[in-house]
Amino acid sequence: MATAADKVKALFSDREWRLNNLYKIQDEKGEEVTFVMNDAQRKLWDDLHYLNIIPKARQLGFSTEISVFITDTCIFRPNTNAGIVDITLDDAKRKLAKIKFAYDRLPQSVRDAVPLTVENTQELRWANGSGVLVGTSHRGGTLQILHVSEYGKIAAQYPDKAKEIRTGAFGTVHKGMMIFVESTAEGAAGDFYDLVSQAEADQLEGRKLREQDFKLHFFPWFAHKGYVEEVDDRPIPQELTTYFENLEAEDGIVLSPEQQSWYAGKRRTIGPDDMWREYPATLKEAFSASIEGAYFKTQMVKIRETGRILKISPDSSIPVDTFWDIGVDDSTSIWFHQAGAGGSHALIDYFEDSGEGVDYYIRILREKTEKYGYVYGTHYGPHDLDNRDWAAVGAKSTAEVAKGLGLKFKVVPRIQNKNDAIEAARSFLSKTAIDEERCAKGITVLDNYRKAWNERRSTWSSEPLHDWASHGADALMTGACGFTPALSGDKPRRKPRLGTTA
Repeated sequence: MATAADKVKALFSDREWRLNNLYKIQDEKGEEVTFVMNDAQRKLWDDLHYLNIIPKARQLGFSTEISVFITDTCIFRPNTNAGIVDITLDDAKRKLAKIKFAYDRLPQSVRDAVPLTVENTQELRWANGSGVLVGTSHRGGTLQILHVSEYGKIAAQYPDKAKEIRTGAFGTVHKGMMIFVESTAEGAAGDFYDLVSQAEADQLEGRKLREQDFKLHFFPWFAHKGYVEEVDDRPIPQELTTYFENLEAEDGIVLSPEQQSWYAGKRRTIGPDDMWREYPATLKEAFSASIEGAYFKTQMVKIRETGRILKISPDSSIPVDTFWDIGVDDSTSIWFHQAGAGGSHALIDYFEDSGEGVDYYIRILREKTEKYGYVYGTHYGPHDLDNRDWAAVGAKSTAEVAKGLGLKFKVVPRIQNKNDAIEAARSFLSKTAIDEERCAKGITVLDNYRKAWNERRSTWSSEPLHDWASHGADALMTGACGFTPALSGDKPRRKPRLGTTA
């Protein structure tokens, strides 16, 4: 017959029992409670792989679960080395404090058996050879467990730091060990997005994951059972009603009235601009949200809420204008535009490439005419079309060379204050619909065009970040500042041409 000691030993040998009975945490109210996995945490536990990437909604408890997991592994598996990486050192220290909190409240017999030998705000180390080290990156040594938090934000704000984490910290975790990368999404670009996209592709294609492949775990906001609110007499805005209906029709997501009420209340509290990033319902939605610091975030949220990203059939009776940004040693970007009734606009196509001369882009315009039947109106070019550096055009300006090849530009004067050009683009977008397929890359550009991050002051600067999204955004500003309805012509052309009606 098993003795009481045998039963205790059996329980303590069961990791899942330990995780759900042995550790104390602080709950949302700051009260000390025993950690017990919630539904989302349980699903992650049941589906664990060696490498795990977790795009998620806020406050589902994964940082706490991973902290408890690290604590348990370090105590009960000698010589376990764990690392925690976060966007700031203070954030990383707070995660280590969770581990210390859980350890300090273990039974005295456990702490006596595995005492701490090193204890500070950045490192804990036990007598059994296990330890946890925290920081904003990790390089050197070998880890059995790595937890990277807010990698989406790190990749967006500090791409060099993200590269260091991927090449350095990831490299310290050998085959068969564990990595947890958890974060809210931060725009459809950057290293976190790339990792999620690859893991999603593996999932959709049903590939058998290897030990060095990341497994995707997406958790929407409604995975939290607490995200419900009593329904009252406050009306839900029509755009939200439409949004809930579309979730059901397109994604099969049926939200209860109480969940809808909670979502509407949270949206009132934090504003509509950040809901998809902080509380996504689908993975696509998570990455559709403009990143923090994005110039066009409010406009892109409204465009999506009002259903203005959709399939658009070009109107053959309306001239197609083009808005350009000319790249020298980087990308050249072109938006294809049709004017609508009442001052509205449709962006029906987008193209960008680099390392090519003006003749190449003229050929692209002709190919699009052949494919889609575009009848061109006005080609709006930036002020620097007078330069002589684009593909070594020699003594002539780019505008002159283009005209000689059949493309006549209307040169838009330079706007001295960049913020005025950005405001013009914002106003333009407030009256714009965008084709979801031909403009897919351009939509990503608009979502990601943002202010530069001032690392010294830990704030957004007043200047735009010059990166891959700049060129498409500048092309839109060219059109927003230069577009004149009269130049587009009142009648369609009988034959496709590259010249302007002006």
